[in-house]
Amino acid sequence: MRKKLWVVGLAISLLSTLGSVSSASAAALPPIKHVFIIVLENESASTTFAPGSPAPYLSQTLTSQGAFVPNYFGIGHSSLDNYIAMIGGQPPNPTTQADCPTFQNMSTDTTASFGAVNGSGCLYPADTPTIASQLTAAHLTWGAYMDEMGLDPAREPATCPQPMVGSPDNTEAAETAAPFDEYANRHDPFLYYHSITDNLADCQGHVVNLGQLPAALSSVATTPNYVFITPDLCNDGHNTAPNCAPGEPGGLAQVNTFLQTWVPQITASPAYKQDGLLLITFDEGVSDNSACCGELPGPAAVNPGGGGPGGGDVGAVMLSPFIKAGTVTQTAYNHYSMLGSIEDLFGLSHLGYAQLPGETDFGSDIYTNYTAPVIPPPIIPPAAHPAPVTKLTTPALASTASATARVTLRYSATPSGGTSVRFYNVQSRDLGLRKASWRTLAAATPKTSLTFSGTPGHTYSFRVAATDSSGQTGAFATRTTVIPSGVKPAKGHYGKGWKTVKRKGAWLGHAIDSSTTGSAFTLRYGGGSLTLIGETTPGGGKLQVTLDGHSRTLHLHSSKTRVRRTLGTFKAKAGTHHLRLTMLGGTVALEGYGISVRTG
Repeated sequence: MRKKLWVVGLAISLLSTLGSVSSASAAALPPIKHVFIIVLENESASTTFAPGSPAPYLSQTLTSQGAFVPNYFGIGHSSLDNYIAMIGGQPPNPTTQADCPTFQNMSTDTTASFGAVNGSGCLYPADTPTIASQLTAAHLTWGAYMDEMGLDPAREPATCPQPMVGSPDNTEAAETAAPFDEYANRHDPFLYYHSITDNLADCQGHVVNLGQLPAALSSVATTPNYVFITPDLCNDGHNTAPNCAPGEPGGLAQVNTFLQTWVPQITASPAYKQDGLLLITFDEGVSDNSACCGELPGPAAVNPGGGGPGGGDVGAVMLSPFIKAGTVTQTAYNHYSMLGSIEDLFGLSHLGYAQLPGETDFGSDIYTNYTAPVIPPPIIPPAAHPAPVTKLTTPALASTASATARVTLRYSATPSGGTSVRFYNVQSRDLGLRKASWRTLAAATPKTSLTFSGTPGHTYSFRVAATDSSGQTGAFATRTTVIPSGVKPAKGHYGKGWKTVKRKGAWLGHAIDSSTTGSAFTLRYGGGSLTLIGETTPGGGKLQVTLDGHSRTLHLHSSKTRVRRTLGTFKAKAGTHHLRLTMLGGTVALEGYGISVRTG
């Protein structure tokens, strides 16, 4: 086994909670760069796609134009837990299963296996990642388009109705009088992640009324890479007359009308025609709590489906230029599969329960109109001179180079025998995986640098090999970079006196500090040597670091404030260790931990 190195920042849990790299080979996937998702409500596949279905446009027309997935499952009951899973991979807990009638923060910000946040609640901590934060970090775009949001401005605004902790959700039911606002917060998962709503201006630019979609679809440049569409409570089939506006039958009949209005606009858009995928599914089945794909319960809910393991068979339809008309697959998928499959398309790591070993991501059974290019191995003539020698540099700890999770790789090569460098092959590997595999970042590129957008809390190994003008390829040069996470680790506990603050230039923009003598922090971790990351300031005090009973005092004073500092490194062999930090005076500000692990 190779040496592994990763950081447990003061926000993301240890190895068991780290996200996984895409399980599908990127080379085998079509070049889809615009994904559209429409989520409907409360129907089982046996009803929606049955002969005589009230939604023939979905059950007959669209299935004949794309791929029908009869074995597509929800992951829980009721609605909200399914939506939460679709964008962040978080499993159900009692509050999300109850559709969060009163907005409440998660009862803990610690995480369990596969990154599941412990405890109950519905508003996830600011360091809980979503596909939205992944896309932003990768310089890709996203948009959430909510039908009738803000139709009644007295009920909710038309952009990002930011939840207020402790307040009841006043959108649990549709309005029964004019203007008949039928928007529901519980069908808008982006509102339940502090990482999105805490930046209200940014949220208002991304979570908007569905009426803004036609303008976005007008060109490839204005169409987000990821589009999430939620119809209102009648257009999604949840409600039926008389609980809808006059003239609206609700149910599957109105689903049919909604899709006939919006699907042609999407499929006629330049972005969809160029490289699009449209997925239409339902959140949960009716009277069905079956599951698929090795779904596991989360740390706070024994039965994700309430009375069973899942959210039931709801079915799905997918359309794309890369899918042949009339495709049918019997492979089972669920909302976690959908999240992981979309992350695959964009080259992102898997979040939450998209990492579960039983999850299968979309492959050639769906992308039936795409054949992966066959790249023949290079023909290498007999060596007349030594192969080029490649040099690669990356920061060993990402926080020493930047305050974000972007890592710059710089590489060069020394050719011989009168040759020159023709191109480089650049690969990465997530060392947080038990079976980490290499993923190509750039193939046959003449560029000598590359910026990689990683995930906070992960550690990546990079390797680069140069090929010279004669066709000879040299050995890989390899470097490892640890990307710290935020400010609160799993299995860590703060005593009184600590507070989280925003800090310009700090790692991920935050620090946790204390000026209370005696304030303590404890952490039990599995790993080896530990590096403490934090700040030195004019008011910097003394911090006692005790690792496995051996203590050392750090002096954190400096003439001016310096962020992202390596405060100290503490050597230890691989194993289970106990860390205690104790304030001895002054002010201490911390930003993360680096833990190296060697396995045999």
